Amino acid sequence: MFNKPTPNTREDAIPRNDIRNFLNPGAPAATQPVAELATKAAPQADSRSPAPVIASPAPLGQQSAAENKTSEARLIVGPDVKLKGAEILDCDTLVVEGRVEATMDSRVIRIAEQGSFTGKVSIDIAEIHGSFDGELTARCQLIIHATGRVSGKIRYGKLVIDEGGELCGDISTLSAEKSLQQRARNDATPALSAIGR
Repeated sequence: MFNKPTPNTREDAIPRNDIRNFLNPGAPAATQPVAELATKAAPQADSRSPAPVIASPAPLGQQSAAENKTSEARLIVGPDVKLKGAEILDCDTLVVEGRVEATMDSRVIRIAEQGSFTGKVSIDIAEIHGSFDGELTARCQLIIHATGRVSGKIRYGKLVIDEGGELCGDISTLSAEKSLQQRARNDATPALSAIGR
């Protein structure tokens, strides 16, 4: 009913028991069958010693728990990318090489020389090589490099500006902002107590 395929003469020319002859045709023929070569090459299992473990790399996108704890959540907006109308949260570091119009509350923002950010940002550290326009609160430090341009409502803990860097707008330190808010609260308290009498 079914016809068996005819044997290929090229396959029959290679002895089935000699793998070395197949891999290296010029080598002398082996005298041991393939099965014997395989059993001699494989190490014998010994009940006293554990079997060797071969570590395989983790699949892409998966890391161990220890690596995840030390890695940071980083978002990079590339040079030709425009990100508009976003709210960026839980991002340890935002690197802006393109254009971003968003609000952000995070740890670090780095704006590259060709990058620009427009919006409202509350951040620990802001490092500006490009341009920022909007409301910026740098709780720890605001660093403006020589090519950096920052404008808008700016609040900062510490300020570093390289020669050539620009800063304009409503600018104050966070300590001055807190003292103004405290003074406003103190001024409002006597007025409220006088109304209650």
